[in-house]
Amino acid sequence: MKNEVSLKWKSDMAFEGMVNNHKIILDADETVGGHNSGPRPKPLMLLSLAGCTAMDVVAILKKMRVELEDFNVIVSAEQTEDHPKVYYSAHIVYQFKGKDLDPEKLKKAIDLSQERYCGVSAMFRSFAHLTYEMQIL
Repeated sequence: MKNEVSLKWKSDMAFEGMVNNHKIILDADETVGGHNSGPRPKPLMLLSLAGCTAMDVVAILKKMRVELEDFNVIVSAEQTEDHPKVYYSAHIVYQFKGKDLDPEKLKKAIDLSQERYCGVSAMFRSFAHLTYEMQIL
C-alpha cells in the first residue's frame, strides 16, 4: 500500500500540506522567519505516534466491550542537541477514565498496540528508545 502527501509553499516558512484530502498548515517559529501559523514537522511525528496507538487501543477496547468515559494519550520526547536534531527517546502516557475499568484489559490493549499493531511505534523504535505507561484517572 502506498501513501502520498503533498506540500505547497505559501510564504516565508509556511507550507500547506495535504494529508488524506485534509489541509494542514506547517510553519516555523518567528525566530527563524516563520509566523507560528501552524505546528512544526517534528512534533507532528509525535502526534502521529499518539494517534496511531490511540486508535489501536480504542478499537481493541471496543472489541473487549470496555466502555471509556474519557481517553487521552500524551507523548513527550527528547531530542539531540546537535544537528540534525533527532528524537532519541519518547514516552507515551495512556490516560483512561471510566467506571469499573479493568486494568488488565487496558494493559492488554496497550501491549497489543505497541507490540503488534502500531506501525508508527515500530518506526519510532528504529531510531528512539520508546517507553509507555498507563494511568487510570
